[in-house]
Amino acid sequence: MGFRMGIVGLPNVGKSTLFNALTRTAAAQAANFPFCTIEPNVGEVAVPDPRLDRLAGIAGSKQIIPTRITFVDIAGLVKGASKGEGLGNQFLANIREVDAIAHVLRCFEDGDVTHVEGRVDPIADAEVIETELMIADMESIERRLTGLTRKLKGGDKEAVAQERLLKLALAALEDGKPARSVEITDEDRKAWNMLQLLTSKPVLYVCNVAEDEAATGNDWSARVAEMAASQGAGHVVISARIEEEISQLDADEAQMFLSEMGLDEAGLDRLIRAGYDLLGLQTYFTVGPKEARAWTIRKGTLAPQAAGEIHGDFEKGFIRAETIAYDDYIAGNGEVGAREAGKLRVEGKTYEVKDGDVLHFLFNA
Repeated sequence: MGFRMGIVGLPNVGKSTLFNALTRTAAAQAANFPFCTIEPNVGEVAVPDPRLDRLAGIAGSKQIIPTRITFVDIAGLVKGASKGEGLGNQFLANIREVDAIAHVLRCFEDGDVTHVEGRVDPIADAEVIETELMIADMESIERRLTGLTRKLKGGDKEAVAQERLLKLALAALEDGKPARSVEITDEDRKAWNMLQLLTSKPVLYVCNVAEDEAATGNDWSARVAEMAASQGAGHVVISARIEEEISQLDADEAQMFLSEMGLDEAGLDRLIRAGYDLLGLQTYFTVGPKEARAWTIRKGTLAPQAAGEIHGDFEKGFIRAETIAYDDYIAGNGEVGAREAGKLRVEGKTYEVKDGDVLHFLFNA
């Protein structure tokens, strides 16, 4: 599985500039006026993982297939979006379709780029967006509760469970807290996710700073970091301008440019890693002479379900998984060496796949 991250923010915070850089495309028009992104733009990028290249080199794989992340550039929200202000309703609907939300926050001064509120205050910007999403959720919940009345009178068990979860969410929202603050049991998790509440989405705050502050951040990004920590959210510091510049360079030029800016890696790498942590994702590999491939799964995924990411028949007919940890594969210079060193393990249906595992699945067709 890959995952979809929606990029949101007030107009002119650098959202579309970041999207263009991340997807290496000009599909999203970055312009200095509100609502320049009218339709949500979708772009896929490969998840950078140097482990995959090393595995492919050892196995002599003819093809390297990384896992991918989908970015959805959602047009700028404004105060009143929940009431249809700007292009609000359309954008709120787009947010429901993503796994996580990246709030791009303006943490830079630039007199040439107009802020829709006429000031630079990333905390206030985050609150504007969160408030609009919370209002939209409350209105949605109230409509749904009204619509459940008939089923509740008939004693429908699913409706009773849905009402209980909706009321939990509504209580949190009325207390000024997002739906993601509600503690949900494992038994309720599937039903909770099906509610598709906007504020139940995990949040990653992206601090867009000036180019000369990309390595160190600034006072604004430090305040955002404190806010994120208090919410249990993620945060990352990026200069969208730098990302835009390096997206036009080849690998060697990009690395040289990053070094000159005092950066060890591109913002894309940090953003993806933060997104993975936020959603509890990890990667396993399948390796052979034909191809070396990365697969994204959630932490805690059992071997049969991991096999199902490749093909449903692999999960249905799962017999066992031959497993080599990444470090053992490298140390053994491949499967044969790892096997001879006793590092190849045979795992069954209850095995929790670990990040970096090199797997070979056996199954009944």
